[in-house]
Amino acid sequence: MSEINVTPLVDVMLVLLTVFIVTAPLMMNAVSVNLPKVAPTESLDVAHDAKLSIDATGQISLDQTPIDKDALEATLKQRNSAGDLQVEIMADETVPYKEVAQVMSHIQRAGVDKFTFVMLPETSSDPQ
Repeated sequence: MSEINVTPLVDVMLVLLTVFIVTAPLMMNAVSVNLPKVAPTESLDVAHDAKLSIDATGQISLDQTPIDKDALEATLKQRNSAGDLQVEIMADETVPYKEVAQVMSHIQRAGVDKFTFVMLPETSSDPQ
């Protein structure tokens, strides 16, 4: 027999590969560090947020103050003078998408780059 039997070699290599795959993630946190504890401080960066809500009737409110859709863009431009305004959109689930899309376009035309949708988490007991 002039050939080398590679089966034991493959078995050993697979065992080594398995060992490295299992231990590699454990080695990432190998250094234990006790971080210093400090008293919490107030953030120097003050976020400028605006809460925009659209109720079931389509009424738009900016920070709980009713506002006309036409005046929304000008008001947001004025409040975004520093360029760091963030808008949180809270739309009733019955509001048509067209109205929400129109409000989003007003927000974008006002120069606001950061806006998010606020939603309630879905629970398994809610009827669908």
